Amino acid sequence: MSAQEAPPGWHIRPETAADAPSVEALNQSAFGPGRFAKSAYRLREGVAPVAGLSFVAVENNILRGSVRFWPIRVGGHEALLLGPLAVDSPQRGRGIGIGLMQAGIAKAHDGPWSAILLVGDEPYYAKVGFARLPPGRVKFPGPVDQDRILGLSLKAGGLLNLSGQIRRAQIDEPVCADGAGLG
Repeated sequence: MSAQEAPPGWHIRPETAADAPSVEALNQSAFGPGRFAKSAYRLREGVAPVAGLSFVAVENNILRGSVRFWPIRVGGHEALLLGPLAVDSPQRGRGIGIGLMQAGIAKAHDGPWSAILLVGDEPYYAKVGFARLPPGRVKFPGPVDQDRILGLSLKAGGLLNLSGQIRRAQIDEPVCADGAGLG
């Protein structure tokens, strides 16, 4: 969804460095400190989100939602991990989350990635084309409910080629052996 297609009142634009504190506050509010313990977060540690694939929804200069995409590898294939997708609680139901995902997915089609994966509720994410992967097809680093692993092909056959352990595609920051950042 482009800014022109967004409902009146809010628009979607690429995230900027100045948005980072507001995005972090939104993620804290939406997911709390427990988000750091999730398996999907392990894939984000020490890795920067893909430049050009982070978007925010803004209304009257107030951040209403955000989405980021992260590089991952599954087998020998480059893919993306969607998340977190966060929308300010009072703003849910306005199409902000769907619009953010549509903006990111549209832009991701231009890149080298074969597919996008996420852990989430199928009825919601199916609205933009995600479907449940067969149990055991891909393995997250840590416990994940197999029924919540969803995928979307970006290239013909993109999901068919993905199987095995999901790994971080790159490390942008030095990390200790256990994955914690060096301070």
